[in-house]
Amino acid sequence: MTLAEKAYASLRHDILRGALAAGKPLRLADLKARYGMGFSPLREALNRLQAERLVLAEALRGFRVASLSLAEMQDSIATRIVIETQALRLAIANGTDAWQAGIVAALYSLQQQAARHGPDADIWQLEARHHAFHRALLEPCGSPWLMEFFERLYAATERYRIPVLLQSIQATGRDIQAEHAALAEATLARDADLAVAFLTRHYQGTAAAIAAAMTGAMSGAMSGAMTGAGIVPAPEAAF
Repeated sequence: MTLAEKAYASLRHDILRGALAAGKPLRLADLKARYGMGFSPLREALNRLQAERLVLAEALRGFRVASLSLAEMQDSIATRIVIETQALRLAIANGTDAWQAGIVAALYSLQQQAARHGPDADIWQLEARHHAFHRALLEPCGSPWLMEFFERLYAATERYRIPVLLQSIQATGRDIQAEHAALAEATLARDADLAVAFLTRHYQGTAAAIAAAMTGAMSGAMSGAMTGAGIVPAPEAAF
């Protein structure tokens, strides 16, 4: 891994997890001190992150972490639905037995981690397994572009989902792991229409839960967690 790749991975990790707050200026001197890297790899990393819309560049002001808003969150999840439902249909048409086995393994791994409590309840391990499950569903779609958009949009929505996970807050009456299981079952049965319906409903539920948190419908503790994670409301989004 080159220095530029290391800088990119470190910055991206800290942005997605809120260690670098939304709207925070990203001054090269500060980043050099934080990551122990030179200006050149850091600048290259920032340009890559700008292409992913995680960082913004402003004339005469340099880079800053992209702001978050209710409208942006809803748009990113709606776009995920468009991209991933198409990819899922293609994956179901193209997938092999090995692909199906991979879905079963990814679902089992996710459910095992989700069931852990106390010191074993590692949110970052849970998030990694969640990503692996959703990626496993789509991998045989045959389109590198669809998979690239999946990765970008997953990252865009992860910035909103992480504070919800940190507080273990879920929408009332919603069983997330049951949703994953139903989605996997329909996909394994190669019922494309049902799988797409489950995937759409799953993401719509996530969008509704995040929107409730962002508009202050959940507890004050949730708002504090989001602020602590670096989620700062844009003018149109009040917590």
